Amino acid sequence: MAILGIDDFKSKLTGGGARPNLFKATCNFPGFAQGDVELTSFLCKGVSIPASTIGSFEVPFRGRKLNIAGDRTFAPISLTIINENTGLVDMNDYTADIVVEQLDKAGEVTKKYDFRGCWPTSLAEIALSYDSSDAIEEFTVELQVQYWESDTTS
Repeated sequence: MAILGIDDFKSKLTGGGARPNLFKATCNFPGFAQGDVELTSFLCKGVSIPASTIGSFEVPFRGRKLNIAGDRTFAPISLTIINENTGLVDMNDYTADIVVEQLDKAGEVTKKYDFRGCWPTSLAEIALSYDSSDAIEEFTVELQVQYWESDTTS
């Protein structure tokens, strides 16, 4: 059945649609912020849910080629972090899982993403200037992802 009007469209937006500013990202890095894992959910200002690509391969059969779905590969995850001037020096402490939860307007989790085996591959610059005021330092971290899974919790 085709959606014909605005009322049909509106009725399909369960919960008003997913909002990009309603999320919580928890980085389970060993030793992070003296063990305060919940701190990351406050210091993570932004996160992107990375793309994944499913490759393909051909299987020849009687002069034709059958395309088959291949392995899935994952793009890095990118976080924007508010700087609080702490950090770890041992790279083994940075390999961990990251959980991103999308929230509804009531603060309830509607979708959960589990990013497995992440480690930082790129840290963006932190611009400093005498001209800056009324701002908190922040920077973007790009993390390589081994793989990720998601589920709908409600």
